[in-house]
Amino acid sequence: METKQRMANCLRSLCNADVKEGFVFGKDTSLPETYVRNAQNPTRDLGGKRISRRKTLAFYAGGIHGYVRPILLQHWENKDPDMKIFGILPHSKGNRNYIQYMKSSKYCICPKGYEVNSPRVVEAIVYECVPVIISDNFVPPFLEVLNWESFAVFVLEKDIPNLKSILLSIPRKRYLQMQMRVKKVQQHFLWHRSPV
Repeated sequence: METKQRMANCLRSLCNADVKEGFVFGKDTSLPETYVRNAQNPTRDLGGKRISRRKTLAFYAGGIHGYVRPILLQHWENKDPDMKIFGILPHSKGNRNYIQYMKSSKYCICPKGYEVNSPRVVEAIVYECVPVIISDNFVPPFLEVLNWESFAVFVLEKDIPNLKSILLSIPRKRYLQMQMRVKKVQQHFLWHRSPV
């Protein structure tokens, strides 16, 4: 009881900012969840292919946990050549298959797992792939200062069956703006060996 009262007065910074778990807009802050692949050179392998070489419409690969990811696979795994939706990819040196898919896809699907957030959101930004966030209660990082709607797509969990039509309905000009803005906001999501 005493801890709960003290916590009510605290400002919380959370990587998994979930409105259903007590995240308070205007008081709490949402931080990015990041996976650093190379501690010696965290910005190595940054970026992705030019837009003209991004042939895959949408990509997802990962563990099948939580209730959203199984629905995503049920509707899209091996169903459409434009939608590269997989469970866990076979292991390759440096996770190259996963990274190469992200670098050559227009949209990277970022569904919630057990929690509302995933490092996949930041990975999409790092590899210059427009994130498609499927997590109804997720509060994106730095929401107070970044206009997420300008560089990411938010799809309601119930709209997973319509995912491809939602992405195809985005005009090319709008996609180009979002992808350019992903590159612009990327600097806010990078880890550096020495502080920058």
